[in-house]
Amino acid sequence: MSRTLKWIGIAILGVIVILLVVPFLIPVNKFRPTIEAKASQALGRKVQLGDLSLSILGGSLGIDNLSISDDPKFNSEPFLTAKKVKVGVELIPLIFSQQVNVTEVTIENPQVMMLKDPSGKWNFSSIGGSSARAEKKPAPSSGSSSNMAESVSIKKLALEDGQITLGNTNSKKRTVYTKVNLTASDVSMGSNFPVDFSMEGPNGGTMKIAGKVGPVDPQDAALTPQDVKLTASNLNLGATGFLDPSLGLGGLVDVDANLVSRNGEMTTKGQAKISKAVLVAGGSPAGVPAIINFDTRYDLAKGEGVLNPSTLNIGNAKAHLSGTYKSEGDAFVVDMKISGEGMPATDLESFLPALAINVPQGSRLTAGTLSTNLHVTGPTDKLVTEGNIGLFNGKLSGFDLGQKMSGVAALAGIKTGQDLVIEKMTSNVHMSTTGIRADNFNMVVPSLGSVVGGGTLDAKNNMNFKMVATVNSSVVSAVSTAASSAGGGVVGQVLGGGANCKGGGVKVPFQIHGTTANPQFAPDVGGAAASMLKSELSCAGGASNLAQGLAGAAGGGGGTANTVNQLTGLLGGKKKKP
Repeated sequence: MSRTLKWIGIAILGVIVILLVVPFLIPVNKFRPTIEAKASQALGRKVQLGDLSLSILGGSLGIDNLSISDDPKFNSEPFLTAKKVKVGVELIPLIFSQQVNVTEVTIENPQVMMLKDPSGKWNFSSIGGSSARAEKKPAPSSGSSSNMAESVSIKKLALEDGQITLGNTNSKKRTVYTKVNLTASDVSMGSNFPVDFSMEGPNGGTMKIAGKVGPVDPQDAALTPQDVKLTASNLNLGATGFLDPSLGLGGLVDVDANLVSRNGEMTTKGQAKISKAVLVAGGSPAGVPAIINFDTRYDLAKGEGVLNPSTLNIGNAKAHLSGTYKSEGDAFVVDMKISGEGMPATDLESFLPALAINVPQGSRLTAGTLSTNLHVTGPTDKLVTEGNIGLFNGKLSGFDLGQKMSGVAALAGIKTGQDLVIEKMTSNVHMSTTGIRADNFNMVVPSLGSVVGGGTLDAKNNMNFKMVATVNSSVVSAVSTAASSAGGGVVGQVLGGGANCKGGGVKVPFQIHGTTANPQFAPDVGGAAASMLKSELSCAGGASNLAQGLAGAAGGGGGTANTVNQLTGLLGGKKKKP
């Protein structure tokens, strides 16, 4: 038994020695020119290899410093580089016939540069193009194959832990994706083959593609047919270039879609979920996700696409999307329509912070529906939205408008209750990444009257609105009576006689500053609405009566006469002599 073990030990030792010695007996470096030539011909790009080494145990050739050149129209630097490549080979033909038959290729830590020119063409589009053109020429008399690209077949192709850098030729901006891994089997330029691809996005998140691609388009590799499933998880929009991160814009996106490309046209159907969205400067992450069920068609050659009727869902609120988009520079330029009717306001409240809109502190929307008709245009990193929005039969619980407006002398004493009931609130809006402008704002509040005006909300969430409240005649009468019975108050002085006003109320201009979470109301007798007040002076007993009331609310005392004089002149009356 010991004798048998001895011979087994010797045999094993002999095999090990052979495995260690054989690689040195086979001059594998002599295959380098052949491999470079075949690879260059197949890809239509210059391929350069470093030193080759042979591993008998692994059944593979090791290649140091792989480099594949880029299309010179895009870049003078390599398209792909890698420090190490393993090439699986058939050992018997290699050892006895010194013939290289490749079975698999594994590229470790590849660095890939993918660039797009202004016309939308990619630098990898021409891969295989030279071979395709060669195929059209008559075969040489030596019998060598002119169908090199067609004849190349690899049982397994893998990229491990790589990096892809995306950019445009007319921009220095670059986006880097890491942990790139790809596995493809039965790879051939002339047939379709299964692919499993994954990578990690900038600042986290992952993207995966699984399905079949091919045959490789001989004229433009970007037009290669594919039928794959695309999934993405927690991709940071601000880092991917779709939104401008310098303005604090962003969000996390999850995608689950099917992508089919045929004859240069790509159709994609699926769902995208955007969480913690921030869509304007000064906004804060939305508390609820926006879910887009999309159906899009994209012309790969023209770089133009159409968004077929799709939906945007926030809770139970549903809006409709449609429009067009095209590739331009670092982003897509879109022309989209968003429309929705009867959307529950309570479902939308938690998304409003993404637009830098917060309901006042201590309050919340508990009723109402929202309707909107918006037009979205521009590049995805600098979108501009214009249109109109409307809130109907709304209720802002926990917000006492009367108390908030008590700082406006002419409205002091008006009671609107602890909950603000809004019959309607409509406005034209202009939203960009730097803020919001509201025009033709019109709000009807049964407990007060109506409020009209407009203003802006800047990138720091600062409000600057010029408004005019038209107080209902019934409110005027009630407040005037109460004020008079109390010995005559500011409201009685200012709003007295309001029941005879044109339109049934008196007009009072004011400003809103602060933030949407904490709005501050202040009088604006000399503001944009002064001309409106002048036409309504008879409602309040004339300019002098109105001015006295406002001045009294401002503090009265020794300065009252001067204040009254100034306001009377402002509103068109004759100034009193000092």
